[in-house]
Amino acid sequence: MGELWRLGAGEIAARVAARQVSAREVAQDALARLAAANPRINAVVQEMPEQALAAAGAVDAALARGEAVGPLAGVPVTVKVNVDQAGFATTNGLRIQQDLVAAEDNPVVANLKRAGAVIIGRTNTPAFSLRWFTRNSLHGHTRNPRNPALTPGGSSGGAGAAVAAGIGAIAHGTDIAGSIRYPAYACGVHGLRPTLGRVPAWNPSGPERAIGAQLMAVSGPLARSIDDLRLSFHAMAAEDLRDPWWVPAPLEGPPMPKRAALCVRPEGLDTAPEVEAALRDAALRLQAQGWSIVETACPPLREPMRLQLMLWLAEFRRGGNAAVAREGDPDAGFVLQQMERIAQLPDLHQFQDLLQARAGLVRQWQIFLRNYPVLLVPVCAELPFPDLLDVESPEAFDRVAEAQLVQIGLPLMGLPALTVTTGSVQGSAGQSPVGVQLIAGRYREDLLLAAGAAIEAAGPRVEACEPA
Repeated sequence: MGELWRLGAGEIAARVAARQVSAREVAQDALARLAAANPRINAVVQEMPEQALAAAGAVDAALARGEAVGPLAGVPVTVKVNVDQAGFATTNGLRIQQDLVAAEDNPVVANLKRAGAVIIGRTNTPAFSLRWFTRNSLHGHTRNPRNPALTPGGSSGGAGAAVAAGIGAIAHGTDIAGSIRYPAYACGVHGLRPTLGRVPAWNPSGPERAIGAQLMAVSGPLARSIDDLRLSFHAMAAEDLRDPWWVPAPLEGPPMPKRAALCVRPEGLDTAPEVEAALRDAALRLQAQGWSIVETACPPLREPMRLQLMLWLAEFRRGGNAAVAREGDPDAGFVLQQMERIAQLPDLHQFQDLLQARAGLVRQWQIFLRNYPVLLVPVCAELPFPDLLDVESPEAFDRVAEAQLVQIGLPLMGLPALTVTTGSVQGSAGQSPVGVQLIAGRYREDLLLAAGAAIEAAGPRVEACEPA
């Protein structure tokens, strides 16, 4: 049973439900994999072997009693360290929060548990979940298991690195400006940013989030297959009325034409040749599955990017600047300085104008995505960045921010998006994962997953890797 960690979530759940293997055996194997692989990448910063074995034992006991079990019964998962999990600190990568122990579960954690998932550990994030790179002064530096010269992404860098290395079949992540989509891209796995209001989430340990985070931050899964994304997304999306944004929308929407738009250079983005090649290859894969492809411009992203940064930073300045000073994390301090340099502080009227403008941008995107149910765009204009590039200089930070146009701009509209890894290419720092991003209308994750599955089917199978 020593290779169970290589299996996907769906296969594990089926074997456990059929009692071909026990949930305890799966958990033991996952914990052994965690012990073997994690020291090389520091993806999981809080291990929980006793709790994992107890949860697995509960699944086995339920099966022995002939009771129905959840769709993720016995599946090893990881949870990001910025969401509440009862009995564990919600550090968000911060020394000043290392004693912030949660008394109850965030809804997304509760939903995973109700589905029968076995949480084996909590994954790393940069301080304040503020970067597309993952290093902090409390938990240390997470490495990319496919190539340590590259960033594992952020802020769900620990999640991406863990699932790529076979530490859990599913990883939970959060995304306010690419924090699921980019780690999936950098680590060569798939990642789904759900629609605003689709997956319930709320941290009882902290104050209510500011309006920008309420409008843009979501929780979602990372996995090595589209089927596993679908399975875990459905489990995460279960009702929890503690999140007032949660919407009881159907998981499968009405049929839409198999028509996709391709936009290689949104609003003049300087897309690298390797990324363009991946996009055109993905378009051909879709065509081979009966999709029609139209190459066209897409609705605005630069204005949403400007407004998202202004909104988020206006809120962060209210208390975040003081928290950054107390934390004293040099990376966070530098990144905040650069963000303040490029994003103005709005007054009350500008703040209101910003929220007003959002409605018009959502309208443009909704109309576009009715005509083109799926949009194919870069995840990033470049291959995964050299690790820690953003803190090398102000110029390097600007390069990173510009390349991440789609990552930053899209959340303002609350839309869902999917990163699909398409393989690897030779980059300046050695072998590099590459992939594409799909966007669909609100609550149409089903369209993303269908298109993602078509792209996935024509490419190499994503396997868990041995950390380099």
